[in-house]
This record gives sequence, structure tokens and C-alpha cells, in this order.
Amino acid sequence: MKNGILILIAFAVFFKTEAQTTVIPNDDSRVITTGLPFVLIASDARAASMGDMGVATSVDAFSQQWNSSKYAFSETKSGLAVSYTPYLSKLVNDIFLGNVTYFNRLDERSAFAASFRYFSLGDIEFRADEISEALIQKPNELTIDASYALRLTDQFAMSVAMRYLRSDLRLPGVDGDTEAANTFGVDISGFYQSEEEAYNDFNGRWRMGFAIQNIGPRFKYDEGGQENFQPTMLRLGTGFDFIFDEYNKIALTAEVGKLLVPTPPTLGDEYNFTDNNGNGTYEEDIDVLGSKIQDDVIISGKSQDVSFLSGMFQSFGDAPGGFSEELKEFTWSLGAEYVYQDSFAFRAGYFNESEEKGARKFLALGAGFKYNVVNIDLSYLFSASKVQSPLENTLRFSLTFNIGAETYSEY
Repeated sequence: MKNGILILIAFAVFFKTEAQTTVIPNDDSRVITTGLPFVLIASDARAASMGDMGVATSVDAFSQQWNSSKYAFSETKSGLAVSYTPYLSKLVNDIFLGNVTYFNRLDERSAFAASFRYFSLGDIEFRADEISEALIQKPNELTIDASYALRLTDQFAMSVAMRYLRSDLRLPGVDGDTEAANTFGVDISGFYQSEEEAYNDFNGRWRMGFAIQNIGPRFKYDEGGQENFQPTMLRLGTGFDFIFDEYNKIALTAEVGKLLVPTPPTLGDEYNFTDNNGNGTYEEDIDVLGSKIQDDVIISGKSQDVSFLSGMFQSFGDAPGGFSEELKEFTWSLGAEYVYQDSFAFRAGYFNESEEKGARKFLALGAGFKYNVVNIDLSYLFSASKVQSPLENTLRFSLTFNIGAETYSEY
């Protein structure tokens, strides 16, 4: 009888040992990725030269990308703006981002704007063999949008923008039956601009703005493919204008931004293992790893398999590293602009992103010139990160044509 009990105990211990499982972590990288990331690139030279900001800067023709509610404060009746941004210019010369924007201030309280952005990934050449004729493909992405801004009070306006987004990245013979992805997005924004106030040695004006951009459904390139989040972005900013006299003004602006997209969880693969020391925990040098049970088990964090609306709210509290990691998902930028007689501007800015979340850090300089009805803006970027920027040492150009003799008095 005693021998039988010992056999049963041994069997139970053996069974427990074989039933142990462990999860071995995979790559711990938690950089947030989305589809259509090109919409986050500053396409105009003024915003680029101030550290990729525009939600709380003073109104200009390119406000459609940053905060379209600013158009309700435009002194110019209407305008047409174009910009050109080379991309990866150190490697190739045919990848670029182009932008065309038109705006019209309809009356004292409202404004309309529309824009078209086109991102070309250049020419990609395919050959079946060395004697076959080359097949040239031109993958590209684009957006078309329109906005309406309404001034709710003398100092505050809000705007809604609708956007169509298209991504055509098909490569024949590589992507099978994939097709261009299409989706839509919505922007909601607001802008506050105070009255000019007198201080001891100067006059001043406060500016504040917010924008939630690219609110829209997930999209994919084929029926069974992965669903991609849009780059839904929250931007908050504030600034102050130091107005020394009718000729000299300095504007300082600060902005923070956050992707409202779920953070990738920490994943691992689950295995059986033989627990040789009976402590219930896998130890590499002692225990024996068995067969794999399951791939991509969530160790910490939350699943990204949620709707875009759920993902927006989840993004504020799903970082596996807790609150400290959530803070790292905010980018921030500082910008300054000196304007002389509304005809010349010098700008500088700095942009910062956590090294764990993308490591974008750069300084930027720029200048603007106004002659008659034409504005010319230039910017240049200096990378300050260990990770090389695709826009490093890139010169960006923007042109704005102010249309119509009618103007509005705002300052």
C-alpha cells in the first residue's frame, strides 16, 4: 500500500512538471506604426522651420495641414499655396512630397479651404531577366481634403475637415493581388487668438490651438491582409506674440503631439518546459524547453485588435511600461519667428521625440520673404538624433499667392 501511494505522488509530481509553461519575450520594440505616415510630414517650409508645428502659430495659407480653424482669422481674402519637399535626397532624387492648398475667407466669421497632398515614392524598375524590357512602377500616396471654419466668438473659431486618403504601394510580382487602399478621415480643430494687450515695454497677444486629425476607420490592402490604423494625431499648442512696434514682432510657440493609436503590447511565444527544480519558473540553464504552444502571447499591454475609436481612447493608457512610457509617446517642439515690417521673417525651431518611440530630434532654420502678393518660404533641417533623418540637410520651398484686393483687419 505504501509503495502504491509513493507511485501516485511521483506520477502527480511528473504530471505537474510536464504541465508547466513559460512565455519567452520577443523583440521589446514598441514604436507605434501606422499606415499613410506621410501625412505627418510637414509639407510647408514655415512649419518645418519652426520644428514641425502649426496648431497654434498665426494663420498662413498652409493652415489646412495643422489647424484649419485659423483661416477664420486670415487678413487675406483668399490665397493659393504650393510646396515641394524632397525626401531621402541623399540617396535618390525622385521621392518627394508636394502640396497645393487653396483657402477663401467667405466673410467676417467663416472660411473655406481645400488641399491636395501627393507623396511619390519614385520610379521602381522591375526586370524578369537582363534582356527583358523594364517595367516601371510608381507607387504613391495622396490625400484630398476640404474644411470649413466658423468663428464662434471674436477670439475663438472651430473647424471641421473631411479627408480622402489613398495609398497605392502595389509592386507586381511581389504583392500578389493587393490593390490600392482607400479610406477617409475627419479633423476637428479650434483656435484662440486674444486681443492685442499693452504691457510695459511692448504689446502682446496670446494664441492657443488644438487639433485631432485623421479620425477614421482602419484600412487594408487586400481582403485577408492586416488592418492598418490611420495616423490619428492629437496636437496642442500655445504661443505669444511680442509686438515691439509696427515694424518688429517676435512670436514664440510651443506644441505637443501624440498619436492616438494603440501602443504595441509586449509579446512572447509560449512553450512547454520541464521544471527540473520545481519552482514553477523557467530558468534557461536548469530547465528544459519543450514544444511551442502559441505565438505572440501578450505579456503586458493591450491588444491592438480594436476599432479606431476604441484605439483612440485606449492609446492614453495601454503602454506596457505604464505612465512613464505614456509620457514618452508625446512629442514636443519649440519655435520662434521674427518678423520685420511683415515683409521678412527669420525662423528657428526644435523637435523632440523619445528615443524609444522613434528618436526623431532635429533643429530647423528658415526664412520668409514677401514681395507684393507673393510669399516665399525656405527651411533647412539639421538632425540631432543618432538615427539619421530622411529629411536631414533638406531644403524645402513654399510659395503663397495672395488673391484678391479685399482684406480683413485682425490686428
